Amino acid sequence: MSVRRTVIVTGGSSGIGLAAAMKFAAGGDDVAIVARTVSKLEAAIEQLRSAAASSEQRFAWKCADLSDFDATKAAFDELAAEGFVPDVLVNSAGVIYPGEFVNMPWENFEANIDHGFWSVVYPCRAVAPGMVARGSGHIVNVSSVAGYLGIYGYTGYSAAKFAVMGFTEALRFEMKPAGVRVSVVCPPDTDTPALALEHTLRPPETDVIAGNIKPVSAEKVGAAIFKAVQRGDYLVIPDALSAFYFRLKGLLPEVFFAIVDGDVKKARSKQ
Repeated sequence: MSVRRTVIVTGGSSGIGLAAAMKFAAGGDDVAIVARTVSKLEAAIEQLRSAAASSEQRFAWKCADLSDFDATKAAFDELAAEGFVPDVLVNSAGVIYPGEFVNMPWENFEANIDHGFWSVVYPCRAVAPGMVARGSGHIVNVSSVAGYLGIYGYTGYSAAKFAVMGFTEALRFEMKPAGVRVSVVCPPDTDTPALALEHTLRPPETDVIAGNIKPVSAEKVGAAIFKAVQRGDYLVIPDALSAFYFRLKGLLPEVFFAIVDGDVKKARSKQ
């Protein structure tokens, strides 16, 4: 019989975060979600209760801007006071604002960093000391394919997600001797409401480059997160073609650059 865990999911009111939270709820765990919009949080909690495997499971939500450390710490302290001390933390909060660097609104570039990097670091800081003290726990940080491939039109987002990759790798080495597991998940385009907005902002070159990588479902990524926690995997790329490009860039970077340069040239020839 599995032990009921306490799981906190940031960005858990929609998209990948909600899909992951639903998997943990269906698996019998207590789940708390943290995000910025109260109405979405309230609706998500009802979905989690419906997915619960047992009437004994507990659910909670907190509204917080996770790009603000004080707000993040306060939300996690409140959850801890209510008995939600996490065995598992899933960091899925973030935003995606594409656009070419030379002309994208500067506030969009900054938002990518604030909500795509600091919103991962601050929750980790809120829970990692306690996990180390207890000698157990698991932190899962959601990065992106754009965290290991520089994507045309995604300078701000790639910068944030490359930072998440480096941060998470270093954190893994620090946490492992203390008995705390760390994972990083790198999904490609994921079929969420945010993707529709993303498509309205990104340049045509991006669509040509991403043409062979089809969006995956949020449920597929949520299942990959749940599986990573069950198995203790570090690097999770829930899409075969994206995993291929990870290997290609690592082994033959000059081939990868030639492919992308060719795609950019092809896109511009059609304009």
